[in-house]
Amino acid sequence: MAKTTPAEALTVERKRLVLDANILIRGCLGLRVKCLIATYADQVDFYVAESNVTEAAHYIAELAKKKRLDVITCTDTLLSLMQIVQQMGDTMLESAREEALTRIRDPNDWQALALALQLECAIWTEDQDFFGTGIATWTTNTVEIYLKS
Repeated sequence: MAKTTPAEALTVERKRLVLDANILIRGCLGLRVKCLIATYADQVDFYVAESNVTEAAHYIAELAKKKRLDVITCTDTLLSLMQIVQQMGDTMLESAREEALTRIRDPNDWQALALALQLECAIWTEDQDFFGTGIATWTTNTVEIYLKS
């Protein structure tokens, strides 16, 4: 049996979690998501697919106007979140694309699933299309159970 060095014994693998676009949007328009990410950023690595950032950015201004929120503040919040959340390029996801497409009902959501497949981690989403894909999914109401564990 191989001996473990003191440094290896202290090394704890960090949790990983893929965020869907709707979580980024919630993080920019409300408080709960933003607070959860900030609270657990020192313990959890958060990831998002490049296309999900683009999707979120597209909807943030429109939704901010509907909710009578300051568009610039909401956009700045996205930029702030992206200082914590690691964006992964869609080209890096191509090797898992086919598997993701066979598992998910909505083919427009393949990138987040492919990223979760590659990282072997759960997805934080409000989109029920991810349920039943074989990857653990957490909603904003339940994700803190995972984050605390």
